Amino acid sequence: MTLPAAARPGSALAPLLLGVVLGAALQLQQPRLWPLAWYASGAVFAGLLLPIAFSRLRGASRTAALLLLAATLSASVAGWRAASFIGTRLAPALEGLDLQLTGIVASMPHRNEAGLRFRFEPEAAQLQGRAIVLPPQIMLGWYGGPDAAGDGTVALERLPADVRPGERWQWTVRLKAPHGHVNPQGFDYELWLWEQGIQATGYVRAGLRDPPPLRIAATWAHPVEQARHAVRDAIYAQVSDARLAGVLAALIVGDQGAIERADWDVFRATGVAHLMSISGLHVTMFAWAAAALVGRLWRRSARLCLAWPAQHAGLAGGILLAAAYALFSGWGVPAQRTVFMLSAVGLLRLGARDWPWPHVWLLACATVVAIDPWALTQAGFWLSFVAVGVLFASGPAAASSGRAAPGGALARLARAIVSLAREQWVVTVALTPLSLLLFGQVSLVGLLANLVAIPWVTLVVTPLGLAGVLLAPLWNVAAQALDLLGAFLRVLAELPFATWSAPAPPLWAGAAGVAGGLLLAARVAPSLRLLGVPLMLPVLLWQAPRPPAGEFELLAADVGQGNAVLVRTATHTLVYDAGPGYSRETDAGQRVLVPLLRAGGETVDLVVLSHRDSDHTGGAAAVLRMQPAARLLSSLEDAHPLQTIRPSTRCHAGQQWDWDGVHFEILHPAAEDYALRAKPNAMSCVLRVDNGHASALLAGDIEQPQEAALLARAAPLAADVLLVPHHGSRTSSSQAFLEAVRPWAALVQAGYRNRFGHPAPAVQHRYQERGIVLALSPRCGAARWDSRTARVLQCERQVAPHYWHHDAADADTGGQ
Repeated sequence: MTLPAAARPGSALAPLLLGVVLGAALQLQQPRLWPLAWYASGAVFAGLLLPIAFSRLRGASRTAALLLLAATLSASVAGWRAASFIGTRLAPALEGLDLQLTGIVASMPHRNEAGLRFRFEPEAAQLQGRAIVLPPQIMLGWYGGPDAAGDGTVALERLPADVRPGERWQWTVRLKAPHGHVNPQGFDYELWLWEQGIQATGYVRAGLRDPPPLRIAATWAHPVEQARHAVRDAIYAQVSDARLAGVLAALIVGDQGAIERADWDVFRATGVAHLMSISGLHVTMFAWAAAALVGRLWRRSARLCLAWPAQHAGLAGGILLAAAYALFSGWGVPAQRTVFMLSAVGLLRLGARDWPWPHVWLLACATVVAIDPWALTQAGFWLSFVAVGVLFASGPAAASSGRAAPGGALARLARAIVSLAREQWVVTVALTPLSLLLFGQVSLVGLLANLVAIPWVTLVVTPLGLAGVLLAPLWNVAAQALDLLGAFLRVLAELPFATWSAPAPPLWAGAAGVAGGLLLAARVAPSLRLLGVPLMLPVLLWQAPRPPAGEFELLAADVGQGNAVLVRTATHTLVYDAGPGYSRETDAGQRVLVPLLRAGGETVDLVVLSHRDSDHTGGAAAVLRMQPAARLLSSLEDAHPLQTIRPSTRCHAGQQWDWDGVHFEILHPAAEDYALRAKPNAMSCVLRVDNGHASALLAGDIEQPQEAALLARAAPLAADVLLVPHHGSRTSSSQAFLEAVRPWAALVQAGYRNRFGHPAPAVQHRYQERGIVLALSPRCGAARWDSRTARVLQCERQVAPHYWHHDAADADTGGQ
């Protein structure tokens, strides 16, 4: 049937929509923002010329002009918004100072073993009695226990109170600019905060010498957050199993932090993690069910049907109720994207616009990007839209005919199961290359797991969970349904072939792989499908480049306050220290090192843990579990918990080995030092790596007495690059030690504004007066060094700069 002209998309639509996406994508590549006036001028210029180009140009010239002007307008608007937002950032002079704040708790607090985290909207702020201006939203933590004050004492007033959304509080806080870890293939915490609208983070000061936090009053502010908080509390009160209650809270009110780490591991291994939070699938299924219900109710009234068709009423009602559901579940970015996409497609349907699927897909994509340009940086955006595009492209031509399929209920059920299996197969094949590109891992049991989990979660667990808001005992039924699903998923996750990891491929290989997956899954001739196989080969067979024989590389990961260094030769990998633990649920191993190792396709031969301190061993368990063949060399005592995961060999001076023409040698501690019962820092394993023309010295947390002992033993200390002892503490890096090492570059792995003041100013001066290149992880991010270019040090923050990243180059990185 030929569509009426009004229902067909014009030739101008595709370049306009494509320009919106391309313009935003180009703006996101800017390392630094331009002045706001430049963006405003570009937006006005493009906005004025667009109607002229639309009306006066024809053919290819109009297509090119519309594409260029739409891209200019999109990029200018995105830059305008970014420049306006960055203007609200925290003044650097206010970092680390005691500020007195009064304001409103703006979000449902997330509680863990350390305390609370929540958004806060300051209404008034003072510094020593003087009014100051703060960002409109900040992220605060309220932590309890002796670590809150650092003086080893405990006071009840330090323990977090029952903070609720909408309450007005007064307290003393310390703030800092949003600052995260920047690593290759790592999670961009600063971008996440940017998308949340947060321009400062900090914590409540609740020690003995601080004014006690004061709850002033409850208000009507943020009623949705208050309702979410009440429902979450009710779930935990009703469901006795805290683990199952946490998953239910994630599904109903969007509290993903309530899911325990062990459960997340199972969900990721089985490829169903997208189901265990408020994802686009949940919102879409809710919209579909709500539309069916509204349409059914609408048809009961002849007057309503005459006023507005029931199909349109159901569509509009479904989208509105889906938006309400997304809002109640926390209005997360994936839910927002889905609501925007459904709204765009719904408007087409309401306007009787029957567009070809590529135009519908592009309209939905452009709508999301226009509202949230930074969605283009999110893995979820690409997974969602590629999956939808693949399903569109691989579906039957008559899929949208709207005719009911013949046959009885059983026949329709069988067709539905076959359709679900086919769709899941198509998505799995097409998204495998993209998953490898984004995560370096794919679940081999994901197809089976999703065939069971998708209908179970969307048609059983989630409806029961939502109904529990009205009838609380239904939450117990939903919890039992989750428990059954969890048992099935745990069986799949424990299979030895449950997941497959591969080195992260380059962008071109990932794009070719997605195209190949689409061809394999598409309804085309078999000969054309076979073309998908060579397109997928680069992403499946990609191997990360390694140093040649006789050379080695160092990667000092950005893990905050702690040490973690990867050493790579032609065929071997060593991990020196594993960074800190951040909480009971997460650590540097899980968040930084495991993704790094997976992205590089690394098989770790040896893990060296310099000593027992948690900022060096906090991530070791995750690394050792990921690398079952890795040996452990350390100074850990026999009773240390890590010994139960992997028995350790003691490090001592004189141990040495060669890998691929590169020499490794342990210089400290001496074997007899173990009898002295020295403090952990003094027992740090010191490792020197040398290939004859370049060398590196990894010094752990040794202090000046151990430096003197190394000098007394005439240990071979000279090195091109030095991992600064004890993060730059004033108790290490003595003059004599630096004269013996004489490094060209020195790496300081320390947290931004850490409470220890590392690196000490006097120590920094000691390095700088010798002309040593000093790379501090808060300013550098992850640091790379290669023995082939021994006078080059690459900082991840400089190699891949983004305007949303905090510039700590001129900031004081020590102190709180």
